[in-house]
Amino acid sequence: MNARTRREFLRTSAVAGAAVALGGGCALRCGSVRQHGAAAPGLDSVPSYLAAYATVYAQNPRVAALQWFREAKFGLFLHYGLYSLLKDHEWVQYRRRIPVAEYAKLKDQFTAEKFDADFITDLALAAGMRYVNITTRHHDSFCLFTTKQTDFNSLNSPARRDLVGELAVACRQKGLGLCLYYSHGRDWRHPHAPNNDSWGGSARPRYDPPEPAYAYGREHDLQKYLDFMSAQITELLTQYGPVAAIWLDGIAVPKSGDPAKFKCRELYDLIRRLQPQVLISYKQGLLGTEDFVAPEHRAIPRAGDKPMEICSTLQEGSWGYSEKARHLTADEAWAKLVAARAAGANLLLNTGPLPDGSIHPAHVAVLREMGRRIRTEGWPPGHA
Repeated sequence: MNARTRREFLRTSAVAGAAVALGGGCALRCGSVRQHGAAAPGLDSVPSYLAAYATVYAQNPRVAALQWFREAKFGLFLHYGLYSLLKDHEWVQYRRRIPVAEYAKLKDQFTAEKFDADFITDLALAAGMRYVNITTRHHDSFCLFTTKQTDFNSLNSPARRDLVGELAVACRQKGLGLCLYYSHGRDWRHPHAPNNDSWGGSARPRYDPPEPAYAYGREHDLQKYLDFMSAQITELLTQYGPVAAIWLDGIAVPKSGDPAKFKCRELYDLIRRLQPQVLISYKQGLLGTEDFVAPEHRAIPRAGDKPMEICSTLQEGSWGYSEKARHLTADEAWAKLVAARAAGANLLLNTGPLPDGSIHPAHVAVLREMGRRIRTEGWPPGHA
């Protein structure tokens, strides 16, 4: 099977899987969705990424997942979306104060023609990685997955593809854990997402004049946004088979006001009910009940022996692709892995795919070199 044929297989499998999950009318083992209740398709057997932990999984799926995560050491982060087309950081809408309607026009240019889940997962394996994390929906609210909650998604663009679904198929085939980034605290499109009046100045771009797409004053209803997120996370956990982690972002926003208004306890309960093995992270930790902490760039103190994952990027100062950013050398990237291992943490190393979805050649070379060093020199010393 050549590379193009394999890509088409992954795409077809992803679309079929999402169609089954959203179609209804079949048994749970086929992946049907019950509102806030059904398990994901494929959970009647041990997930492929947990195959080595089958005995523990049979007794307690979450314990098996935690053991796997502690031993995983290394993962690949992907920041990809409409912002990639502008080649100027994932916060480009916020920084340039691009109006919502103007930014939305980028959807008509999104082709993802060279996004190749098969290549990405092969690259992760070559680098010695055990899991992949993709931005299913960043702060701009553009979704890379099948969703009934909004038409602002990759299937409703020229790409006509479910990129999360394609990656899920490739990860499952190769025994990689699939982690799903989801922007929780910030949304620069939804009318009822957190606003600057109640949640601090970084919640939304400071538009002048005010953005007409947003709800204001008494019309603003945060619960509508919370319902939107719960519905989307339900879709992510019922359409793509076993998920290794839900990775939430935007913690500065709930921390700037009353975090209880975000009802994260209910959200965490929903996630664990849908998939008992799935791990939850919300950066440094919002409630303290998250399964692991995920600080940026460096280790932080943590209570007890809770696992830690340090996320960092191969583009200096940017997670989404930026043509202005300097790319790290192999030695610099290796130093990040050394530091993470010394801290007893995993390293989640990010690449921002180019506008067409391909991985920057400099990042491909660095990741392959890291894998070569792991195979020839072994893992850097640290906690197991």
